[in-house]
Amino acid sequence: MSYLDTFIFGIYPYICLTVFFVGSLIRFDRDQYTWKSDSSQLLRKKQLRIGSIFFHVGVLFLFFGHFFGMLAPHFLYEHFITAGQKQLMAMVSGGIAGLFGFIGLTILLHRRLTDDRIRINSKPSDILIAVVLWLQLLLGLATIPLSGQHLDGSMMMKLAGWAQHIVTFQAGAVDLLGGVDWVFKLHMFLGMTIFLIFPFTRLVHVWSGFASLGYLTRPYQVVRSKHLGIGRKKT
Repeated sequence: MSYLDTFIFGIYPYICLTVFFVGSLIRFDRDQYTWKSDSSQLLRKKQLRIGSIFFHVGVLFLFFGHFFGMLAPHFLYEHFITAGQKQLMAMVSGGIAGLFGFIGLTILLHRRLTDDRIRINSKPSDILIAVVLWLQLLLGLATIPLSGQHLDGSMMMKLAGWAQHIVTFQAGAVDLLGGVDWVFKLHMFLGMTIFLIFPFTRLVHVWSGFASLGYLTRPYQVVRSKHLGIGRKKT
């Protein structure tokens, strides 16, 4: 492995994760009023609903699919499904979700760039993160034909091994990527870069989405209404 590979796949991941967590905390502490998605619905509703639904459904599936698929140790599923079967399942489900996300983001990006009012009211970071995510989805779809050449699961095992070595601080992570095609590596690099720029973009509202799940299990509070008496609601 070259020095560039060592830096990008051995050191860069930790830089990105550090900025991701520390940067998110600092932004929440210093700029809570910017902790939002900055919806442009009031400027133009057209295309927003269908594009947003397609994008969020696709991206959420891909996020959790990558998270559990890459970080789940092989011994947890080897008695139920082979590495090759897991890779094939990931190709099919990930391909469908990736297509959903790509179509949705293409609609949203077209809407943001072609509508004068939305473009003027868009921050440079809004357009930047949309373009980066669009390229990342495109690269992800481009890896599917390449994955089809390794249906024995060897490619997935290499990538999953690298991710597990990184998050558990094990040595030798970079060596596991020997023979991995440049499309996969570019996809990985751009994915890490998204974590790097995450705290400086509207993507921080993802944290609010996870935090709001606690609302579903929050107990009811008794409130007293001046005209309607006692009632119950979540506050």
